[in-house]
Order: sequence, then C-alpha cells, then structure tokens
Amino acid sequence: MSYYPLFLDLNDRPCVVIGGGRIAADKTHALLEARACVTVIAQDLIVSLADLAAVGRIKHTARLYQAGDLAGSVLAISATDDSAVNRQVWEEGRRSGVLVNVVDDVPLCDFIAPSVIRQGDLTVAISTSGKAPALAVRIRESLEEKFGPEYARFLELAGAIRQSLAEKNPDFNTRRTLWYRLVDSDILDLLRAGDEDAAYQKIEDIMGVPPVSLKTGAHV
Repeated sequence: MSYYPLFLDLNDRPCVVIGGGRIAADKTHALLEARACVTVIAQDLIVSLADLAAVGRIKHTARLYQAGDLAGSVLAISATDDSAVNRQVWEEGRRSGVLVNVVDDVPLCDFIAPSVIRQGDLTVAISTSGKAPALAVRIRESLEEKFGPEYARFLELAGAIRQSLAEKNPDFNTRRTLWYRLVDSDILDLLRAGDEDAAYQKIEDIMGVPPVSLKTGAHV
C-alpha cells in the first residue's frame, strides 16, 4: 500500500479517541499537541487521561463506544483490546467519511501515525507504512541530534520577515532565490552558537529586510 503523506490542520477540530489506556493516552497527547478538540470514550481512564479531563483539556464520555460516536469528528483513533469494537469504529468511519486509525491493525486504518521529531514549527515525520514502526523510532532517534532548537528559532525569525519580504519583493522567484541563499548560509550555525546578533545581521544582509525581535516586537 502506498500512503499519501500530508499534515492535517486539526486546530480546534473535533477528534475522538476510543479507549482509556496508555496507548489511548499517547494518541490523545499527540492530538492535543496539534491543538485538536479531543473526546475520549472509555469507561475508565488511566491517571494521565483523568487529569486531562479534570482540567478540561479533553472531554470524557464515561461509557463504551456506541454507534454514532464519530458524528461530527474529523478523525478517530480506536485504541481498545476489543477487536469487535475496533471494527465497528472502522465501519462507522467508512460510512460517515471520518478518517479512522485502529492501533496496530493496518488494514483498519485510513491513516497511520508517523514517528515525529518536533522543533517549534519544524516537524519531521518518519513512516515505514506500518511495516516496522520500531525502525521509524530508531530513525527518529538518530535524527533528533541533528535537528536542535536552532531550527525552531530560525523558523520563528523566518516567519517574522515573510510579510515584509513579500512587500519588498513581489516576485516569487526572487524570494525563492533569497530563501535558498539564507538556508544555505551559516545562519543555523550562528543560531546554534547562540549568536543571535550575528544571525539577525545575516538575515538582513541576505534578505534585505531586518528581522523582527520576537522579544521586543521592534526591528533590530
């Protein structure tokens, strides 16, 4: 099977997790990182999920899954040990057009969750198409040392100049050339070393617009 890689915008969008155990908790936390509105359906919750429910981070429906529970959701993750329930969730998703992932049952998955590296707005996703998730984890671990917090900081600064750069250079090809010059420079080395003044100057020298300090909101 070939998967189409994409990143979903789940901000403030309803998602359902069926199950209240450790795996359900892992899936719930991942959805919360994407700022989804998560409802967990389970009779009982482990402590970490119960704590989220207690402070209103998630909604808890304290019962077993019932047909119709996916209504209005963007996606659903079924993380139960009950194969009959998992299949019912899958079948409802198929009928209603809700994307479903049944944990560790690839044939009952519209999507698979990759192993992920995050540094601010940088997201690196690694997938083995469900064949060997452990390999994806090891690849992720090998890459985590490469992508440090300097990447997150670079993206903060890049986002801060995008509008002013577009206003100064309406031509897309010109902007693309400038972006490649910046990315191919030593900007990440400067940020890695903590030399933000030199990094700001590098951005202005190459891009022709001064970066905005995210601390002061003023041009530096």
